[in-house]
Amino acid sequence: MKAIAARRHHRHAPMVLLLLALLMTGGLYAAFAPSAVSAAAPSEDDIAAGRALFIANCATCHGPSAEGRDDVPSLIGVGAASVDFQVGTGRMPMQMDGPQAAAKPPQFDQEQINQLAAYVASLGPGPAVPSAQQVDPALGDAANGGALFRTNCAMCHGAIGAGGALTEGKWAPSLADSTPTQVYTAMVTGPQSMPVFNDANLTPDEKRDIIAFLEEQHRGSPGGITLGSLGPVGEGVWVWIVGMGLLIGASVWIGAKSS
Repeated sequence: MKAIAARRHHRHAPMVLLLLALLMTGGLYAAFAPSAVSAAAPSEDDIAAGRALFIANCATCHGPSAEGRDDVPSLIGVGAASVDFQVGTGRMPMQMDGPQAAAKPPQFDQEQINQLAAYVASLGPGPAVPSAQQVDPALGDAANGGALFRTNCAMCHGAIGAGGALTEGKWAPSLADSTPTQVYTAMVTGPQSMPVFNDANLTPDEKRDIIAFLEEQHRGSPGGITLGSLGPVGEGVWVWIVGMGLLIGASVWIGAKSS
């Protein structure tokens, strides 16, 4: 017993106990932490099919190895999420040169988009396409998403994502027709003039909260007329021009009747 008591008071005993506590904590976390939901890894056939699609449709601008040319960016390291957004919204392949690529009906079906994404993802690490759980608005907090959207997105996209004009002929598109996956992939890849919101800026849960907020806004206006979905600006214009105009008109009418 004296030997055990002596070891307990040894100068290295606190360090050993701390290491044991850290090992126990790490083991318990690894055992009980929920596993991340991730998409199945693409097969070699998907990558090969994606490369064939890339050579036929994209290599003219981006180069045969996706290294980029002149003012056309390299696709090495952009990840599958960038391809899913750009090709899935029809922005790529571009129809014509301009300040920014406009959305249009996609040229490829979803299977071909997945194959292109698999090939580009094989060229270098980058953001992956989110899982269905990551973009499920039912799992998000719309109130928190509204606060995050007003802080990070509303200055370009408007109060509820109706879009708006930017400089040099560019624009922030309306988000009304964007799918939850497109909203998420836009946040993690930063297309056009949009900044990248990585997990240090907005966590995956916060991104899902923003998606929940947008889904709530685009279900319809609970207050009646949307007034262009411009937020307090449109409402203020309506009050001052229409509301005050009616009051002035009524005052003039009453004054004319009394005289």
